[in-house]
Amino acid sequence: MTAHHHLDTMAVHAGRDDLAELGVHALPIDLSTTNPLPDLEHAGASYEAMAFGGRPPADGSLVYQRLWNPTVARFEDALAQLEGADEAVAFSSGMAAMSAALLTTAESGRRHVVAVRPLYGGTDHLLATGLLGTEVTYANAEEVGAALRPDTGLVVLETPANPTLDLVDIAAVVAQAGDVPVLVDNTFATPALQNPLALGASMSLHSATKYLGGHGDVIGGVIACSSESAAALRRVRAVTGGLLHPLGAYLLHRGLATLPIRMRAQQAGAGAVAAWLADHPAVEQVHYPGLSADPAGLLGTQMRGPGAMLAVTLRGGYDAAAHLVTSVRLFTHAVSLGGVDSLIQHPAALTHRPVAAHARPGAGVVRLSIGLEAVGDLVADLDQALRPEVVSDRADAEPHMAAAGHSWAI
Repeated sequence: MTAHHHLDTMAVHAGRDDLAELGVHALPIDLSTTNPLPDLEHAGASYEAMAFGGRPPADGSLVYQRLWNPTVARFEDALAQLEGADEAVAFSSGMAAMSAALLTTAESGRRHVVAVRPLYGGTDHLLATGLLGTEVTYANAEEVGAALRPDTGLVVLETPANPTLDLVDIAAVVAQAGDVPVLVDNTFATPALQNPLALGASMSLHSATKYLGGHGDVIGGVIACSSESAAALRRVRAVTGGLLHPLGAYLLHRGLATLPIRMRAQQAGAGAVAAWLADHPAVEQVHYPGLSADPAGLLGTQMRGPGAMLAVTLRGGYDAAAHLVTSVRLFTHAVSLGGVDSLIQHPAALTHRPVAAHARPGAGVVRLSIGLEAVGDLVADLDQALRPEVVSDRADAEPHMAAAGHSWAI
């Protein structure tokens, strides 16, 4: 498998190069928690190599699952290929991955972090607490350079941002950051739509729970990065025990195979739903890159498409938002995102509740993750849920679907 293959081909075959040699077709799952040891000298050398972030020696042993697991390693190799990275390191959750990145920053002695809001609420909260030994300065994307200090060890941003889908110019932030590593949360875009490392970022982080898995049945996190960064992250993972379980790695690796085709279909649905909502009298604003102003021209250059996440600001504020999320019948009122079924939630009350009040999403903001259902059914569900608030005279949504007809090259 090489980088010249189409993304669809890479997604299906990445991380599977050794299957024929093993005599299997489906991905194997290695559930061993411990492994037989060769002679003591080789066993000790293997343990030391992996405990300090290295890869297992060819003539050694995997020793213990907390240090290394073949099923996890295959998923990591696959994700690294899709991200154009040297390596990737998988963790038990997206927050475990973010925590490892912050711990390596603190360990370096450069404990200051510059963070661009908005961010996922869990990340924002973790940075604000300083729990892992870092100190944060929040800044707008244009102010990153001014916020740097001699002890700045990391810049953190998310694009598209959670929950209002703001786009951040990755290359511009990298230029401001200079020699300070930049971590990009790429969860919303996925490698199907965006590759931060190609734009100069040092790390591309995913809550793999979301689009990479795609079916709402596995929790995991992963960071694509250089080999040097991967070794540092693996060392933290080995010490803290944040390893992804092999069954989770299997499910995530299987999810990668359908990632591009899922993203294409879900993105098309999101565009259609966003276009319909933009004309609805109950909606003050639709937050969706495919409809929003893009003065930096990031859509189609940095990002290969607008994605499948959107948010709306409702005219009726919190009461209208609470009514909408509890009145839908086809959408599931639940946190998380990126699955094959559509979800809806109120960020300020849930995922972004720990965020400082002045930076929290507005009370009328509702976030939608569009799945693979028929667009007409999703629109009909939203229409009936919105109708008690503001009666719409448009029962048939089909004429409005054409507004999302742009073909994005995923």
